[in-house]
Amino acid sequence: MRTVVGMARWAGSRVGRAARRRPPPEPVARVRPLAGGRHPLLSDRLGEQRRGGVRLDQVDGTTCGSAVLVALAAWADPAETARLDGAEPATAATGSGAAVGARAGVAIGFGARYDARQREVHRQSTRFWPRALGTTPWGMARWLRRYAPAAGPYHVRLVDDRSAADLDDALAQVRAALAAGRPVPLLVGALVPRHYVLALGVQGDGRWRVYEPASGEVRALDVRLVRERRLAPVLGFDRLQAVLLPS
Repeated sequence: MRTVVGMARWAGSRVGRAARRRPPPEPVARVRPLAGGRHPLLSDRLGEQRRGGVRLDQVDGTTCGSAVLVALAAWADPAETARLDGAEPATAATGSGAAVGARAGVAIGFGARYDARQREVHRQSTRFWPRALGTTPWGMARWLRRYAPAAGPYHVRLVDDRSAADLDDALAQVRAALAAGRPVPLLVGALVPRHYVLALGVQGDGRWRVYEPASGEVRALDVRLVRERRLAPVLGFDRLQAVLLPS
């Protein structure tokens, strides 16, 4: 059975809407250069990710997308990591919780700043969507465009995982982005979208390194599981619904 997203993708392809919606994305290699001197939150190693004594997991059940956006922003812009580390002053646009603590003379640790940043990103990326339902992929793309320009623009690519051709094309685009060193947010779920993760790169054995924010871990994903619709042991849900690709 097709997912809700897969049905939308299939229906769009039937009437040619997908082709008319936007021109073909430009090659990944042409995306603007990234900020120099990056200090990403996530490491290349597999397993639990920690910083400042804190596990880098989502702050609550609705902020998987926000955790992914924070990780992607920190990967692209060293200022994001510096703010979380407390090395830069918070501004009205970022780190409002930390700013309040600073005015009150209270020492705010990395964990508090990290949690506050996720909640702030969640508010910013769900302005036209109920926050209790998480973040839409279009909200994710808008947030990156407005608040993380160093990451470059991303666009939403829905996936019909019941179509071998559509799935192969989506996976090829993700591999091209990863080969160019660009992380790719993935939206997974069951019949409906449920959870965001972040593909970080490709290991020597061909498996993808994927940040899974519910656990705060980077895990190795055998891409065959995508085609077999058996992602749950690694990513929590079985089916790939959409990807956000650099454009």
